[in-house]
Amino acid sequence: MAWYPARLCMLGVKLMTVLVISSALACVSDTASEGISGTQFDYVWKYSKLPPPAQYGNILISRLTHSSTQPPVAFSHWVHRRFYTCRVCHFELNFAMKTNASDITEAMIRKGDYCGACHNGKIAFGINDSTCGKCHTGRINSSDDRFSLLKDFPKARYGDEINWVKALKKGLITPKQSLFNPDYEPIPFEKILRLEPERGMIKTRAIFPHQKHIDWLDCADCHPAIFDIQMKGAQRFRMDSINSGMFCGVCHLTVAFPVQDCRRCHPDLN
Repeated sequence: MAWYPARLCMLGVKLMTVLVISSALACVSDTASEGISGTQFDYVWKYSKLPPPAQYGNILISRLTHSSTQPPVAFSHWVHRRFYTCRVCHFELNFAMKTNASDITEAMIRKGDYCGACHNGKIAFGINDSTCGKCHTGRINSSDDRFSLLKDFPKARYGDEINWVKALKKGLITPKQSLFNPDYEPIPFEKILRLEPERGMIKTRAIFPHQKHIDWLDCADCHPAIFDIQMKGAQRFRMDSINSGMFCGVCHLTVAFPVQDCRRCHPDLN
């Protein structure tokens, strides 16, 4: 059978329709499903299985413990997020945004760098022989027994299943914005970016509210390292790039609410 241009065009339209429908279905999920891996109708993006809520955002800091007698440090973001914003650690204390990308040593901590800025025996427990085991557990689930402290927090559908933006707005938490400047206040910046899709047949667009991010982060946490607003092409925040850990994926794959929660960024998604 000959393939004429009109037939080829019709085939292309049908194929594109299937892809668009699949993209929408990829963002539909059933939170009652046990062990959600990506989303229930994940035809387009293949995501790794999400960890249990109590372990979402937990990391093992092991870069310099491989040659040590100590097991890796277990760090829980949700434990610390109740008391400090992301800005404190990732801007003021210079923790890298990527796990195990900072050269953290015990000597540096004892000097007051990194964890030592708080774990000095004054703000939080200090570093000594009796406290090593509190951090050096080597277990990603070390903080599971404390997760019940968040049982009354506003709920979300994915990740740690806590809506931290609402928790902050309701005053359930009052995390410090700065360790060094008690009068620091984030810059008011209400600009909302509306990112239109590159292809006309895709109807949903992404919404980026600056203020909700500034409440937690410093502008320098994102610009220019993650989002270089001066570089040509930086506006093309494609999902395949995000899913590979670029742009929004730096946080929204492992710590902030995960990309599976599609409608948090695409509120007009049908």
